[in-house]
Amino acid sequence: MSVTAAVILIVSAFTHAGWNFLSKKENPTLAFYLVANLVGVLCVLPILGIYRHQIPLIPPIIWICLISSGFFLAVYMAFLAGAYRTGDLSVVYPLARSLPAIMVTFITAMMGENQVVGPAFTAGVIMVTVGCLVLPIQRICQFSISSYMNLSCLLAAMAAVCIAGYTVVDGEAMAAFRATAGSCFNPLSATLIYLALEAVTCTVWKIMIVLCSARERKSFAIVLKRSKVAAAKTGIGIYLTYGLVLLSMNFVTNVSYVAAFRQLSIPLGAIMGMVFLGEARYLTKISGLITIFSGMVLLSFSN
Repeated sequence: MSVTAAVILIVSAFTHAGWNFLSKKENPTLAFYLVANLVGVLCVLPILGIYRHQIPLIPPIIWICLISSGFFLAVYMAFLAGAYRTGDLSVVYPLARSLPAIMVTFITAMMGENQVVGPAFTAGVIMVTVGCLVLPIQRICQFSISSYMNLSCLLAAMAAVCIAGYTVVDGEAMAAFRATAGSCFNPLSATLIYLALEAVTCTVWKIMIVLCSARERKSFAIVLKRSKVAAAKTGIGIYLTYGLVLLSMNFVTNVSYVAAFRQLSIPLGAIMGMVFLGEARYLTKISGLITIFSGMVLLSFSN
């Protein structure tokens, strides 16, 4: 992997951890993420202008994927907001980032997609699982089901389910792009068009959910009054991160390197929580973070 790719991916890891840190500081609601997404959509809308002649050629199955993925993204943000309001960034962020890797594996297996599972993959799954079990407890002697039966862990797990959901749907959409007969979509155009349209569908779902909730409608007004700058920075960070990841793919020979470097955001997010938000630091949390990070890197290189 080139130095250029490494630098871009390191920056993307910081921006991903950064927008999560910014939103955690604001005690976020879904309305906060709606404002963030509105700003993000403005950033990616020019893509639709550039590729406007190709949009009518998108097959119906991909539009179904866009609607489904947009829903998963919107609900993911709702769960993530709740998890950040009730728990620590240094626990919620690693859980929400790492659990989907295991979930996607099981989902794709149930869908009948054949995967070659080697020793590195198996070790990675075990390490991520163990790390996730250790992360929320302060001492090993506290290990029990009750240690995980709290609102923060539950919401983080539900956020992870939604991440796994849109990951699988997005994978099917990209496969549909590739399978389109006489396709005028190359990998770059397909990805950019899908990204921009997904941002739009996610925003539409968020608007509908916020409108259906009196609390979120009230929160929307408060965000516009007090937190619009933080929300704007979050929205820019969300789409800047993905843009950097796409850019890095032009400088690598193996996409697994991209996936591996992205895991750097897991310890970065946790460190931001512990250093800048004063969250508790204990041995099991540090051990869990190291184990999760190592397991995720193994999983990335085993793909």
